[in-house]
Parts: sequence; structure tokens; C-alpha cells
Amino acid sequence: MSLDDLPPRTHQRLPRDSEMPRSDRAPPAVAKITRAEELRLQLADDIVRGALAPGASLDETEIAKRFNVSRTPVREALRQLAASGLIEARAHRGAVVARPSVDRLTGMFEAMAELEGLCAGLAAQRMTPVERQRLEAIHEELRNLSHAGNPERFHEVNERFHNAIYAGAHNAYIAEITLATRVRVQPFRRAQFRNLGRLAKSHAEHDRVVVAILRGDKAGAANAMKAHIELVRGEYEIYAVSV
Repeated sequence: MSLDDLPPRTHQRLPRDSEMPRSDRAPPAVAKITRAEELRLQLADDIVRGALAPGASLDETEIAKRFNVSRTPVREALRQLAASGLIEARAHRGAVVARPSVDRLTGMFEAMAELEGLCAGLAAQRMTPVERQRLEAIHEELRNLSHAGNPERFHEVNERFHNAIYAGAHNAYIAEITLATRVRVQPFRRAQFRNLGRLAKSHAEHDRVVVAILRGDKAGAANAMKAHIELVRGEYEIYAVSV
């Protein structure tokens, strides 16, 4: 079943951004990407695709020179990468590139699947009409991006898609811990968008989540989201073998 199979609904004007609660954004503390976050994403990409090999040293001064920044955002980026398990921070000896064990990565994805499934199920029950419209609009934007084949932009809008569902759950604590877990898993989720055909597959998986949410199907939304995250893990494993 897809969105096209749902019964037609009375057309309502989609509110302008100025009228709309920002359910598609992360909590205020992380809504605007920081320089440290940009560095984290760039370094994470280098690590996940093998440009920075396991065991490689990560010197703060060298990284700061490379990106023409002070050491402060570099230090914060490295702290975030350590939380993801991508690097090992060693006291008085700097940081080195690591790769999380299979068990740890599996555990991270299992937790992510359960938390996102919980958010999707609650969103099916609690999303307001405006939030549902917004989710549909983001979903349509992702459809267009999947056709365009732009993984970087798809990743950005994908973040908004998941944020909209976290917000739609209307449980700030669950949204907070879900987002914190996603930050740890994000480099691996982002890498899998480079797989051939992955954007279209991801959109199709999202479609099952959106349909269930719009139908108010709590169990269906939760199961569809958990299945989506499990497939993301599988796609990352395929990507990791290829690099």
C-alpha cells in the first residue's frame, strides 16, 4: 500500500512556514548546524568511506589548519565522533580512528530502531492535522530528491523527516533520547545513501511509515519504522564492505 491507495481527503491550504509549528526541526539546541557539527560530518565521512584508516592519528592542530578553524570546534567535533565510536580519545595521547565492534554497532542500531518505532507509533496517535500535512510535504520533497539522485541533499531532508516524526510523538523526553541516539548512529546512516538505488528504496520505506501514520495505525507505523531502520543497518553493512 502507498499514499496513492489512501482515500481522497478534502483539500486544505498548507499553512505557510510563518504559520506552522516547526515540527520538522530538531530541538532548539541543535536546530542550527554549528561549525563543530559540520566538521564532525566531514570527518565522519572520511572515516566511514576509508579516507581516514583505522589507527590513523587525528591531530587537533592539523585538522584546524585543514579546515581553517580554531581548535575549539575541532575539539567538540572529536568529542562527538568519540561518542559515535568512530574514534578513540586517549588521555594525553590524542585521538585515533577506530571502527566500532560489530556487537556495538548492532546494539546502536537495535536501540535506534526501537526508539524510532516508538516515536512513529505515538505520532500515528498524536500528530495534529498541520503536522501530518507537513510530514506529507517533506515526504514529497524526498520523492523528488530520490529521482534527482542527490544523496547529500536527501540526507539533509531525511533529517527533517525523522525530526517531524519525533516532534509528532508529543513526548519531549522520548524525542530527546531518540535524537541523542541518532547522533551516534548518524555517520553510518548517512554513508548508506551512497549505495546504488538506495534513495528510492529509502523513500519507499518511508512511504509505509507515512501511510500508517496518516491512517492512525500505531502498530503499523511502529513496525514500518523499525523495519526501515533494520534495512538501513543492512545497507550500511553493504556499503562498508564496498569501501
